[in-house]
Amino acid sequence: MMQLANQEIAFFKKNKESKFQKILSQKYLQLMVLPGIIWMIIFNYIPMTGIIIAFKNFKITKPISAAPWVGLEHFRELFNDPNFGSIMINTLGISLLKLIIGFPLPILFAILLNEVRKAKFKKAVQTISYLPHFISWVVLGGLLITWLSETGMINEVLVSLGIIKHPIAFLADPKYFWGLTVISDTWKELGWSAIIYLAAISGIDQQMYEAATVDGANKFQKIINITLPAIKGTIAIMFILAVANMLSSNFDQIFILKNVLNASSSEVIDTYVYQMGMRSGRYSYATAVGLFKSIIAMILLVTANFTTKKLQGRSLF
Repeated sequence: MMQLANQEIAFFKKNKESKFQKILSQKYLQLMVLPGIIWMIIFNYIPMTGIIIAFKNFKITKPISAAPWVGLEHFRELFNDPNFGSIMINTLGISLLKLIIGFPLPILFAILLNEVRKAKFKKAVQTISYLPHFISWVVLGGLLITWLSETGMINEVLVSLGIIKHPIAFLADPKYFWGLTVISDTWKELGWSAIIYLAAISGIDQQMYEAATVDGANKFQKIINITLPAIKGTIAIMFILAVANMLSSNFDQIFILKNVLNASSSEVIDTYVYQMGMRSGRYSYATAVGLFKSIIAMILLVTANFTTKKLQGRSLF
């Protein structure tokens, strides 16, 4: 028994030394990471101390230490809010649609683009597809509001093609809002999201495709049996991150396209936090809502990571 314990201690020390030696051998790479770590500590971890105001009745005119404790009062108020149900439905509805539609499309686009053999055409398509990513939602949202108005370009095209008889005020009708946000977000991020999958595909050994060609496999068979299995690790990681961000419905996009007429379908957690915190000055309540969102996001992250690890053997941690 003592011998086994000594062996375990020796293995632990050896493993610890090998890790230290590996870090030491990569000291310059580690130094390159250091600024990012410092940035995260300053702007991500230190501000987390402000979470304490979710359990206090904080007023901006007084220091946090002077604010009285209220415990879980703000969380009770959130769950008793009559608008809480519709806010959660809107948040999850928009996010699920983006996950179902917006997640697989970049994978499909990357695979199709990889099959293009004309280099100039391939580069042109790739460049055009990811350019919308660099357009701010402030600018793009203004364009969408103009295009989707009753006298806008979209209505003119649809009327001229005979698809609709009369112009539709798309952003004034709540039933169109979810679809518009999903379509516009997918269009804006399609090319940019495909870049990581194109990078993963480019790392696949080309000899595998050549061997498959010799065996008589067609392009579809190569995609199913070589391309997808080779990039499943990347897909798994991106899926975990997408699930973890489900409660983040892209504040910029929603805030720009949201108005009084479509509020029943456009009010999500992010805009609700902004409304309560910045406009109403209820900082403690807004912090409680944000903390609730972060806890749910962490649960989703752990669940997606565990599920992916069990099904695919790949995980983020």
